[in-house]
Amino acid sequence: MPPPPPPLGRSRRRTAPSFDPALDDTELVDVRGQLAQGRWTRARSLLAATGDDWDRRGHRLVVLAQVTGAAAWAGDWLLAEPESADATTLLACAAVFGALRGKEPQDRARDACRRAAARAPDDPTPWLGLLLIARSLGTEEEVTQLFDQVRLRHPEHHHAHHLMTARLAERRPDTGRDPLHEVYDFAAWAAEQAPADSPLAVLPVVAHAERYRALAVAGQEPKDPVASGHWTGRRARQVMKAAFDWWLEWEHEGHPRHHVDLNFLAHAKFCEGRAAEAAALFHRIGPHATPAPWSYPDRDPHKAFNAARNAALGTA
Repeated sequence: MPPPPPPLGRSRRRTAPSFDPALDDTELVDVRGQLAQGRWTRARSLLAATGDDWDRRGHRLVVLAQVTGAAAWAGDWLLAEPESADATTLLACAAVFGALRGKEPQDRARDACRRAAARAPDDPTPWLGLLLIARSLGTEEEVTQLFDQVRLRHPEHHHAHHLMTARLAERRPDTGRDPLHEVYDFAAWAAEQAPADSPLAVLPVVAHAERYRALAVAGQEPKDPVASGHWTGRRARQVMKAAFDWWLEWEHEGHPRHHVDLNFLAHAKFCEGRAAEAAALFHRIGPHATPAPWSYPDRDPHKAFNAARNAALGTA
């Protein structure tokens, strides 16, 4: 069992949230800086060392792919090593973000992902790239099929489950706070299917936040998540308690995306009015804030995060 959360109360040191997608992966931060200067050999070494740690590989490739010029540098790498699956996948992921920004044809990005998938059949990352496109631009059927392809290769894929949850939450906003909505069923199913120590235990909290976002955008919930009461119903409280208890027992500081879960948990506990539990989570988050869910539905995530943290820690 991990050590208990640090003592609560007034923090003597305020650290500004970074909103850096690399989170606490300092090695990734260094390699990203090198890649931005065209030095792709460090990226090659990093990805080789990552091996088949699929969650970490996906996290690192997604971050590297967003570097300005990543596609060009991956292309140079591929010219030097035409058989490199890592270079092919980095190039594909860079094309994905180009497509999402409207600067790259979607079909070209999809083709790049399929080439990467053919070169590394066991790697879920090219399928994650396709899912990233489909989550925003694809059909319901396409999203489901691509999620299944990722899960076939890594059943607990963290990023893919979050993408699927976000897409499912947007279905049928007219039904409002339907406790039987499919996003809740999906999240509960995923958490139950995963091992006891899997961070997918937090997915029901993510589903709750994503559903709030969808309802608020549709005008079914107030724009202020605390005022909405979305986190204070009986079912919501049960979900939040189960996730917080899981964190106390199983916290995985080594998971590459664990700060994503911490931010969703802190947001939920703050909205629920559980300041002491939120404070413990804010201590763990440190500077590694994430835009979601603090930006939900259309808020400034910096202001929302700082306001919540200060209130929870008694520094407001």
